[in-house]
Amino acid sequence: MSRLPVIVGFGGISSAGRGSFHHAYRRMVIDQLDPSITNETYLGLATLMGVLTAKEGKFFDQDGSECPTDQVKEKFGSKILANTCLRKIDAQLLDVDNVPVNKKVSFQGKDQQAIQLTINKKQLPVSIPDHWQIKELDTRQVEVTIQGGLDCLVPDFKKSLVQSAGQLPTGFDPGKTYPSNHHPRGLQLAVNGASDAIRSMGIDWNIIKDTVRPNEIGVYAGSSMGQLDQYGGGGFLRAPSTGTRTSSKQIAFHFSQMVADFINAYILGSVGFTGGQAGACATTMYSLNAAISDIQSGKRRVAIVGAAEAPVNYEVIEGYRSMTALAEDSQILDLDKNLGRKAPDHRSACRPFAPNCGFTLAESAQFFILFDEALALELGATVFGSIGNIFINADGYKKSISAPGFGNYLSLSQSLSSAESFFGIDRVRNRSFVHAHGTGTPQNRTTESHALNEVAKAFGINQWPVAAIKCYIGHSIGAAAGDQLNAALGTWKYGIIPGINTMNKVAADVENSHLKLSQEHLNIGADNLDMAFINTKGFGGNNATGMIISPDYTMQMMKKKYGEKALADYRRKNEQVCSQSLAYDQSVLMGDFKAIYHFGKNVLEGSDFSIEDQSMKIPGFGKPIDLKMPSIYPDMKL
Repeated sequence: MSRLPVIVGFGGISSAGRGSFHHAYRRMVIDQLDPSITNETYLGLATLMGVLTAKEGKFFDQDGSECPTDQVKEKFGSKILANTCLRKIDAQLLDVDNVPVNKKVSFQGKDQQAIQLTINKKQLPVSIPDHWQIKELDTRQVEVTIQGGLDCLVPDFKKSLVQSAGQLPTGFDPGKTYPSNHHPRGLQLAVNGASDAIRSMGIDWNIIKDTVRPNEIGVYAGSSMGQLDQYGGGGFLRAPSTGTRTSSKQIAFHFSQMVADFINAYILGSVGFTGGQAGACATTMYSLNAAISDIQSGKRRVAIVGAAEAPVNYEVIEGYRSMTALAEDSQILDLDKNLGRKAPDHRSACRPFAPNCGFTLAESAQFFILFDEALALELGATVFGSIGNIFINADGYKKSISAPGFGNYLSLSQSLSSAESFFGIDRVRNRSFVHAHGTGTPQNRTTESHALNEVAKAFGINQWPVAAIKCYIGHSIGAAAGDQLNAALGTWKYGIIPGINTMNKVAADVENSHLKLSQEHLNIGADNLDMAFINTKGFGGNNATGMIISPDYTMQMMKKKYGEKALADYRRKNEQVCSQSLAYDQSVLMGDFKAIYHFGKNVLEGSDFSIEDQSMKIPGFGKPIDLKMPSIYPDMKL
């Protein structure tokens, strides 16, 4: 029988805030929410950012004055908005006005004379250049006479030409939520994001470990670029040229699959499937595709899927800038020359489908918990939607590895065709919306709009609602599709498709005869949307389009399969799950955002198992692993 991958928990952290309970989504559409939801959204950001602290059920500002919850927006709303989503990069993360660099300098002696220097003997290079003469002065110092000049790298500072990014809310430090000694920022994001998703379920992880077999759990996660700050790949790559020491942890921490490794080793204690599939900016969709395939086949009953990316450091910024991919300050200012601005508007650096100049990097970690539908019913898990299918296609022959190509036409067409065969063409035409990749580059606005428009035309969609949320939070590379999926789940809760708020007009070269590209939010209503299409594109020809099914339609599907009686039993179980889930949300609103981190807890050794009757029993898990394996190719067994 078919197994449906349903979303039973989600969470993360991005420039818009916490992913669980739609907090990040709510930040994007905050001006359209009911007052009570608006107040709660401001409160959640205020405690996350340290603007307010909670004590005995009351909230206090940094001066110690009490702040009633209904006054948070009035007192701190402008500060919270200014320090979330896209903005100028915070100096605490990267001082973009004084970026440390090394300047190559050539020294020559006056009147072509030799250069004489006195240095510590320990500072001499291992290989003494032929044009150096060394004279020992004492046990510690030597005199160096250099004929013909000296080339040096001199520490210097420069101003970054790119100064905007989607960075975590100012004041929130992911490393302070758990003992994060020397962990790269990307892994700090992963620990926080995965913890948020797991706790959002309202089901204790130990209950899951007692219900399914150990090998029926899988973690499908990673990053596109690996960890590139000083504690990861950036550290060991910089060390030889900067004269610093390489640590024993940097290479291990750098690996892109370390996101999954940390979740297994320090959050879940899982011995099940592990890994992720990298696909540039489509990485999350690639991992999600692997996870749903395993759930549909019965290999897995539980999957933790996601990605974490922390690319806001100078080397990565400069790398993308040199490709002319990023929005530079001077270019942003030039776009707004008719407005008479003296300084660039960093908050509107990313302008999908509008006159634009490049994308804006962002940091984010987004994770989703998937069950098969039978397990969701058994445990009473809240259903936030389900994954219909994902189609992945390459571009074929390319003239440029970084240029968009043909594969996105295929992934989109197959995804809509699959939806048509399942939902019928009327629902696809009238009850669907699409989350565009929408990077904000001139190339993307023409190529993706053409692909979306042509496919909409082919399927008879007249005004296909398009979201492009990178205008709010930037481009988080491998985690980008997770940001999009998180926002789609928010639309099914509140009925609002976020508008493309930085698009003052549609660019002249954008194809949109069959698209609805709106600067304003589209309040369509949650009950009027059955499916969302998540579209992603990546360097090298990595294209993925996923069809996501709404929670209401998913529950109708489950009712058809299991009947009303089973659904009634499920709803009774779900009441307690919702209560526990809400308790977690309320605790975080009170400022208690602590990551799950079990270092050295219940470490398994080679002798910590028993094999009996073709099954393996592992401590900490309720059910054994079944070692009775059917023949892989029964029709070819000799």
